[in-house]
Amino acid sequence: MRFYSIVIPVYNRPEEIKELLESLTKQTYKNFEVVVVEDGSKDSAETIVKSFSQRLSIQYFYKENTGQGLSRNYAYERALGDYFIVFDSDCIIPTQYLQTVEDRLNSDYLDAFGGPDRADASFTPVQKAISYSMTSLFTTGGIRGNKKGVGVFHPRSFNMGISKEVWLRTKGYIITRKGEDIEFSIRIMSYGFKVGLIEDAYVYHKRRTSFKQFFKQVHFFGTARINIYRFVPTELKLTHFFPMCFVLFSSLSILLALFQTLIGLLAFSFLVVYTAAIMVDATIKNNSIYIGLLSVCAAYTQLWGYGLGFMEEGLKELFSPSKDKMKELLELKRTSAEG
Repeated sequence: MRFYSIVIPVYNRPEEIKELLESLTKQTYKNFEVVVVEDGSKDSAETIVKSFSQRLSIQYFYKENTGQGLSRNYAYERALGDYFIVFDSDCIIPTQYLQTVEDRLNSDYLDAFGGPDRADASFTPVQKAISYSMTSLFTTGGIRGNKKGVGVFHPRSFNMGISKEVWLRTKGYIITRKGEDIEFSIRIMSYGFKVGLIEDAYVYHKRRTSFKQFFKQVHFFGTARINIYRFVPTELKLTHFFPMCFVLFSSLSILLALFQTLIGLLAFSFLVVYTAAIMVDATIKNNSIYIGLLSVCAAYTQLWGYGLGFMEEGLKELFSPSKDKMKELLELKRTSAEG
């Protein structure tokens, strides 16, 4: 029976972590601790975290702000478990989660794993629409938490587990933000560790509560993809250009349609069909026309936000390349870890 350390970095989100910790008290598998790292928050979660001390085996640490990646490393250094699992603070964990992980590791061991995310029935319509957009084949290609998606599956740190051996050999994250989890997953694989998806180890991911917040988040994701390229150039795939191409295509389609050109009208017709497909699919999956409409807004917000972030950071890299410097840093970190 493994002893798990559940790692939760938190930054100015005390109410979110309260829901997460409450869900952890209901786990059917009980052999675990919780390690909360407060990453320089001004709105402290200390009181809330310590209120769970009678119901959970829990450690709380406050440190100066360094970002998510280094905060997770800080927790790994102090964790007591055989296996570490990281959650974002805005997740809610199903009661069977740890038992599902334990059963999978006993039957088919993984040195590191990732799990998918879902929308809970209690989420707001906007959160359900955003969750649909982030997991739909019409937007991300099912890349997030889906081994059937495009490319190699890379665990994401909203729901990611690693063995203690992985931590000891790799020394954890070397990027503190902007794609830190994908770079870490790639590096884990480069060490020869077995990595995979546990499809039934899902979490309820609350997402952002407004499209403005969502746009800011996915814009950040777009810039992060270029940042990953700086460390691992081979990980920039054609699929990552899709949001940027969508921004250019939709802009030109509308512009040309306004001038009533044949190409513009045909392109605009494609956009109409694409939009209708999203609405119908989201309506069926959520059993709500209203959420279907919101999902169209979420999909366009995601594609435009990611696409613009990708283009902005890509132009910076094109005119001021930094990949050689990044590769030197990566090699230095890897040499240090192997030493």
